[in-house]
Amino acid sequence: MDLAAFRASLAVAAPPEGLGQALQALWWEAKGDWDRAHELAQADEGGAGDWVHAYLHRKEGDAGNAGYWYRRASKPASRAPLVEEWATIAAALLARKG
Repeated sequence: MDLAAFRASLAVAAPPEGLGQALQALWWEAKGDWDRAHELAQADEGGAGDWVHAYLHRKEGDAGNAGYWYRRASKPASRAPLVEEWATIAAALLARKG
């Protein structure tokens, strides 16, 4: 699945089968369900979940908490527009899947 297909999947009621928790978290966040996204990111204890977790707290406006999760993910704190960061994370995680 590429980024365009991932974005297109947002038109349906549930995320595509086979996505890991971090990608599911991004999917639910894009659908407006921050709480479900946060639960999924928190449940994914790998670097992907940490990266999504950082993004979610950045979007929430909690820079301190976001910084903690960026460090855990070994990623620099993003200053990109949120929609751009979402796409960057999604594309990177989709590429790992492929």
